[in-house]
Amino acid sequence: MSRPAGTPAGPSAAARRRARTAIAWQWLAGVGLGLVIGIQLMTRTPLSGPGALLVELGRWTGLIGTYGALLVIVLVARVPSLERAVGLDRLMAWHRRLGPAVLVLIGAHVVLITAGYASGEATSYLAQTVTFLVEYPWALPAAAGLALMLVAGVSSWRVARRRMRYETWWVTHLYFYLAIALAYAHQVLLGQQFVDHEWARRIWIALYVVTLGVVLVFRVVHPLWRSVRHDIRVHAIVRESPDTVSIWLSGRRLDRLEARGGQFFGLRFLTREHWWQSHPYSLSAGPDPRYLRVTVKDLGDHSSAMAALPTGTRVVAEGPYGVFTADARHSDRVVLVAGGVGVTPLRALIDDLPHDAPIDLLYRAPRADALVLRTELEALAAVRPRLRIRYLVGSRRDYPITARSLQWLVPDIAGADVYTCGPGELVVAVREAALTAGVPEERIHDEGFSFHSPATYSRKARA
Repeated sequence: MSRPAGTPAGPSAAARRRARTAIAWQWLAGVGLGLVIGIQLMTRTPLSGPGALLVELGRWTGLIGTYGALLVIVLVARVPSLERAVGLDRLMAWHRRLGPAVLVLIGAHVVLITAGYASGEATSYLAQTVTFLVEYPWALPAAAGLALMLVAGVSSWRVARRRMRYETWWVTHLYFYLAIALAYAHQVLLGQQFVDHEWARRIWIALYVVTLGVVLVFRVVHPLWRSVRHDIRVHAIVRESPDTVSIWLSGRRLDRLEARGGQFFGLRFLTREHWWQSHPYSLSAGPDPRYLRVTVKDLGDHSSAMAALPTGTRVVAEGPYGVFTADARHSDRVVLVAGGVGVTPLRALIDDLPHDAPIDLLYRAPRADALVLRTELEALAAVRPRLRIRYLVGSRRDYPITARSLQWLVPDIAGADVYTCGPGELVVAVREAALTAGVPEERIHDEGFSFHSPATYSRKARA
C-alpha cells in the first residue's frame, strides 16, 4: 500500500547509510591531516638566526599544501562509496574550493623557503632561487610541477574557463597529476621531515601510493573491467531534433550497474577520435537490463560528433554517478523543473517514481522545437494520470522564475520535493524561489548541465 501523496517520508535507510559513510570519510580525511601535522611536529628541528621563522613557515605550508593536493585528487577519483554518500556535484564543489587554497599554500612554501634561505645566507632572493634550481637535486622538476599546477589553476578560473573548450580544459587538468609526480621526489629526498626520519618517509610515501592506487583503480581499472564484463556498445543513434540525438547503449546484465534515473555516466567511446577522453552524460530513460540511453545536444566538438558514432562501438562507462535520484525525496509529491535539454535526467527520474505519485513537470524552453523528448513525455502523461506537464515556451521575461510564479503554477509546492536540471542560472533561480515559497531546503534537489555553470558540478552537454 503506497503512502498518501505528500506525506513526509523522512530520510530513507539509504540516506542514513550515505550520511554515515560521509562522516566516515570526513574522519579519514581528518586522520590524514593529523598524521601530516604529527610528522611536522615530531620531526621539527629548532632553527635560529635570520630567516628561521620563514623557513619554519615554509615547511608547514609545503607539507599541508601537498596533503591538500592529494585530497584534491581523491575528491575527483570517483570512489564509489564517497560519491554515493556525498554526490559528485558536491565533491566537485569541494574540489574547486580546495584547489585555490592548495595553490596558495604551495606557492607560499616556495616564497617562504626561498626568502628564509636567502636571509640566512645574506644573499638576494633571485640569487637564492638560481642556487636552488642549479645546485639542489629535484628542485627544477619541482619548479616545473609548480608551473603546471598554476596552469591547471588558471584554467579553472571562471573567466578563463568561459573561453576554453571542454576538451582543452580537460587536458590542462591532467597537468595537475604530472605536477604532483614532479614534486614527489623533491619532497621525499630533500624535505627536512623525511631525510632523517624513515618512519615519516614511509607514511608520506604511503599517502602517495594510496592516492595513486585510488585513481588507477576507480578511474582506469574498474571502468575497463566492468565495460568488458558487460560488453557495453553503441546500439543505435536516434535523431530527436535537428541538434539533439539519443544514443542507445546495449550490453549484458546492465541492471547490475545499479543505475537510477537522474544519474549520469562518464562515457568514453573507443574510436580513433574519442578514446582518450571521457564525457559525462545523463541517462534520459530509466535503466533497463539490456539498454541504457543518453540524449545529447550539440554543445561542443565532442557532443556534435556523437551523431556519427558507428553502431557496435565499444564504450567504457564510468559510473553511475550522482544522488539526483528518487531516493533523495521526502514525499511522493514531486515538482520537476527543466530547462531545455536539462529535461533528460528528469525524464529518466519519472521512471523511478511511484506510478500514482502526483508529479508536475514545468518545462521551459525558448522555442517549441527545443522541447526535447516532447512526444515521449506526452506518451508518459497518457498512461500516468497524475503526471501533469506545463510547457513554458518563450523568453525569460515571459516566464520568470519567482516564488509567486511557482505558487501560481503549483499551488501546493511547499509540500513537494522540487527537482531542477538546466542551465546554472535556472537552477539558482528555482532554488531561491522554492525556498521563498516555503519548500524546505532538504526537499530541493538540483543539478546544472553547463560546463561553465557556477551553481554545481558543471558538465558540458552532460544531458
